[in-house]
Amino acid sequence: MKKWIGGVLALAVIAGGTALYMQRGAIAFAVFERGAVQVLATPTIDALGDGLHAGFCGTGSPLADRRRAGPCLAIVAGERLFVFDAGEGAAESLALMGLPAARIEAVFLTHFHSDHIDGLAALALQRWASSSADAPLGLHGAPGAERIANGLNEAYAIDSTYRVAHHGTDIVPPGGFGLTAHPFAMPPPDESTVVYDQDGVRVLAFAVDHSPVDSAVGYRIEYEGRSVVISGDTKRCACVVRAAANADLLVHEALSQPLTRVLGSAAQRNNQPNVARIFQDIENYHTTPREAAEVAASANVRALALTHIVPPMPIAFLEGVFVGDARDAFEGPLWVMRDGDIVTIAPDGDITRRNTIRF
Repeated sequence: MKKWIGGVLALAVIAGGTALYMQRGAIAFAVFERGAVQVLATPTIDALGDGLHAGFCGTGSPLADRRRAGPCLAIVAGERLFVFDAGEGAAESLALMGLPAARIEAVFLTHFHSDHIDGLAALALQRWASSSADAPLGLHGAPGAERIANGLNEAYAIDSTYRVAHHGTDIVPPGGFGLTAHPFAMPPPDESTVVYDQDGVRVLAFAVDHSPVDSAVGYRIEYEGRSVVISGDTKRCACVVRAAANADLLVHEALSQPLTRVLGSAAQRNNQPNVARIFQDIENYHTTPREAAEVAASANVRALALTHIVPPMPIAFLEGVFVGDARDAFEGPLWVMRDGDIVTIAPDGDITRRNTIRF
């Protein structure tokens, strides 16, 4: 009797499972529909609250890494959204994080290396179409920013006419297409220059050492007594120590020499001398995690976030190798950032980190 009952129950479970399997498309669609409503109804930016927030919309580099978009950092000051650098995939990461392109007020570039600008066009297009913008997206940077803006505007000019013809001028007003440059003079050595100051948000630029790039800058963002400093691409530099003095969060690039040397040796053994040379050359204008930690300690910052991760880490356990002994040099929180992470600096100074990739 017990065996018979057990068999009947087993058949019922199998039948139920089969029914669920047969309805898998409808179930998936219902889940998708409900998720879409939730995501679009309450984007992450509206739930952040007051304070200064750093959203990591791209923690990668030019090296192939499916888990990391190109360099991109979103700064949310209260309800205002700014983007610093826009590498490939930045627009997609922002959307997945619930940081709508429609809300972007301006983009700031640290320098003009391809991996920091090759997502700009998509970002500008998403902002234009999703907000019916009637003015181009502002692009701030050192001299040369106008060439970037003008070049991308020309490259996408034909595409823009198709967008207007298809969607109409109410959705995509022609005046909102593209980018408009706001170049600023390179800051003098060992000084910071205010390049944006509106409604309580202040952005200062400072020169960094990314030679032979002669127009590379970092930024300090200040809002309601809180501060985030972005190193941009640079070798270890006292300029970052000075600009980051007593900041709440330092966002610093990082390169692991032990790991890049493995790749360089592998390229050499496989008769790829150009690739091997590149891995050798990149050491002299980037910063190791240990050096970034020493900069953070010297600047007396409260937390350190490593980004622009070089090289990619296909194995999670490599993070310890990447960081090395950096934590011995800095007593505060030290994080290897992932796409989707948001670091929040609350008005009372509390600092927290969470991941917000959605959908």
